[in-house]
Amino acid sequence: MSNSRAAVLDIFHAALAAVHGAARVQRFLAARPLQGEVCVVAMGKAAGATLEGAPRALGERLNSALLITKPGHVPPGMESLAEVTVMEAGHPLPDERSLRAGRMLLDFIAAAPGGGTLLFLVSGGTSSLVEVLPSGMTLDDLRRVNQWLLGSGWDIHRMNALRKRLSCIKGGRLAEAVRGRRVVQLLISDVPGDAPADIGSGLLMADKSAEIDETTVPEWLRTLLQSAPSSPDPETSAFAHIETHIVASVDHALAAAAAESRKMGYAVQVHARRLSGDAATAGRRLAQTLVDGATGVHLWGGETSVELPPAPGRGRRNQHLALAAAEVLANRDNVWLLAAGSDGSDGPGEDAGALVDGGTVARGELDGLSITDCLRRADAGSFLEASGDLVTTGPTGTNVMDVVIGLKV
Repeated sequence: MSNSRAAVLDIFHAALAAVHGAARVQRFLAARPLQGEVCVVAMGKAAGATLEGAPRALGERLNSALLITKPGHVPPGMESLAEVTVMEAGHPLPDERSLRAGRMLLDFIAAAPGGGTLLFLVSGGTSSLVEVLPSGMTLDDLRRVNQWLLGSGWDIHRMNALRKRLSCIKGGRLAEAVRGRRVVQLLISDVPGDAPADIGSGLLMADKSAEIDETTVPEWLRTLLQSAPSSPDPETSAFAHIETHIVASVDHALAAAAAESRKMGYAVQVHARRLSGDAATAGRRLAQTLVDGATGVHLWGGETSVELPPAPGRGRRNQHLALAAAEVLANRDNVWLLAAGSDGSDGPGEDAGALVDGGTVARGELDGLSITDCLRRADAGSFLEASGDLVTTGPTGTNVMDVVIGLKV
């Protein structure tokens, strides 16, 4: 591995360490300690890490905890703790376990002591992992909705607006279940703008989403929307005792990446424009910015999207972005670009993303693969596996959107 390639990976891991859920939660609770008994609900892909941080700060004040996360994301030893109930559920598509997790969530809240504090630790992935469906809506309906959304090309704001409509707990509806109790929620943001109402589909936040244009969705989905429950009034007293804080975001990750880059001696440019829109278009634009820009490290954060064909191949938005960038970087020996999900995943599969360079195209083509064909079929992962450029981290304990790191020497 070249020194430059290793440097990019080291910068990425420094960014991840800075937004690890355990450290961020422990730091917050140490600075602002909670009094009395505390019951903890941790939900999302970073839930296991955030829950690790809570007992360190709470000590004997921890009464009980409910952990709802993605399979393979439970920290070692946590399932054996008497005060913790663990539930693994479906992601990226909800399943029967997601509905069971929704029932467990409501039961846990109902059983929590009335005089204490409910501490919610929420991170990305919660929308799929936990659900309580409206009357008449089935799991098959829910899975069909989520499958359609994942291939729609919609941004996270539009996706969550629709998810909120078709739920009995999202869009602030869970606030009705905790009415009258003190609630503190600590959020790890995986959405542009860090709006709490968009993180985990805003379980405890008043829903102020724009109305959904029902002409833009299939007829079967319009039928479901027409029978969806109404949202709670944002002025209702149910929200009065809910305290909300963002404890980690992509800005924290980028700041740490910048600090690590400077420690290595590189000049740094943090690009303010958030990544969004079509992944391939973004990849080509970022690669050209890198080619035309000053030497040093270039940093971006955000989340792009890919409109999937009927039978998509391997890899999703970060691999798609990286492969499109590789075409622009081809035959250059002084540029590297990493695009990866901060949660360690990039759609189905075990890869977080990819780190491409000027030799990526040539290495992949040795296996007879075509960039154009792989991008068309949403099969960037196959090309990047052949070129040896996939990045695999495993669960990272955080989820703050995607990070792109460019290096030019």
